[in-house]
Amino acid sequence: MAELKKIAVVGPVYPYKGGISHYTGLLVKELKKNYEVQVFSYSLQYPKFMFKKEQKDYGNRTFAVPGAEFVINTANPMNWGMAGQTILSSQPDLVIVQWWHPYFAPCYQAMLSRLKGVPVYFVCHNVLPHERFPLDKLLTKATLKKGSFCILHSKLDAADLEKMLPHMPYVRTVLPTYNAFKLTGMGRAEARSRLGIREQTKMILFFGLVREYKGLRYLIEAAPQIKSAVEDVKIFVVGDFAGKRPEYDAMMQKSGAQDIFEVRDGYVPDAEIEPYFAAADVCVCPYISATQSAIVQIAFGFGLPVIATDVGGLPEVVTDGVTGSIVPPQNASALAAKINAYFRDRKQEIYRKNVEAEQERFSWHHTADLIAEQFGKAQS
Repeated sequence: MAELKKIAVVGPVYPYKGGISHYTGLLVKELKKNYEVQVFSYSLQYPKFMFKKEQKDYGNRTFAVPGAEFVINTANPMNWGMAGQTILSSQPDLVIVQWWHPYFAPCYQAMLSRLKGVPVYFVCHNVLPHERFPLDKLLTKATLKKGSFCILHSKLDAADLEKMLPHMPYVRTVLPTYNAFKLTGMGRAEARSRLGIREQTKMILFFGLVREYKGLRYLIEAAPQIKSAVEDVKIFVVGDFAGKRPEYDAMMQKSGAQDIFEVRDGYVPDAEIEPYFAAADVCVCPYISATQSAIVQIAFGFGLPVIATDVGGLPEVVTDGVTGSIVPPQNASALAAKINAYFRDRKQEIYRKNVEAEQERFSWHHTADLIAEQFGKAQS
């Protein structure tokens, strides 16, 4: 039976932005405790016409991966076979590939075709993309067929995978905690001082890219009910609006509760994330659809309770009435009622203790152990 010694990991890592880059870096850090790990990332992740903004953030070296090779140009077919050969030349016992969008399908298919005889495990952050398009299912199916096993983080992804590839073995596990953003360990008082918010103010945090599926409109619709029930409350909306800011400003104005909103439009560098989560009383994720959310796990990394909607894998992570609350999606009244009850019933401290108590369930070594366990089963 072959022993797992050397692992090749394909995916974005520092200095690339975003939750999947953070995930890859944290997974690699855990795997390196027991295995020889080589990372193969992108010389070019997306061409400019697809992603016009800066794709890299050099501000937080916490996620840096020493020795990572940036060899994959996803837009250059002449590169793909050579990149696959480079991976193969590292002589891995196992290749772990991050998957989240069918854009990568042609590159990955050509690249993985060079790895015959080497088991390939896909970590599926989304089996199918949030924003669907023609041929996405066909491209996804053709790519995931190149693998021998999938790691999923939600029931929705499991259902999608089973429909496309009913015989593909997989394991479903919760998304691990993104606990690497506590760069200084600053307390609530310091964080609030930096943000210019008073100690007694109740702070609600909506964080991350503002996209339609994130459901911010329902938090805006809930704002008048929150304002009337919760004294001295602020809703911080922090993230990149991707040019849609006027549309959301109009919603806030129409709600009549625009004065309780504090909007910070734009990408938040890793090094500037800490104060928002350290200062907040609760994180709200009113998503319309989701597979899972790194925002929830960033919040849990700060011991911060979460109020989220009953979509995708969110109710598998947020334990209703224990580490936060689960509400129906697209229901502003239900969302407002849960937020109001959270403050009225003073749930923050008990929920924070419960978040801390569940840390083991979200540990990175749990994910690493699942990978090793599956490899052992496949080799036996």
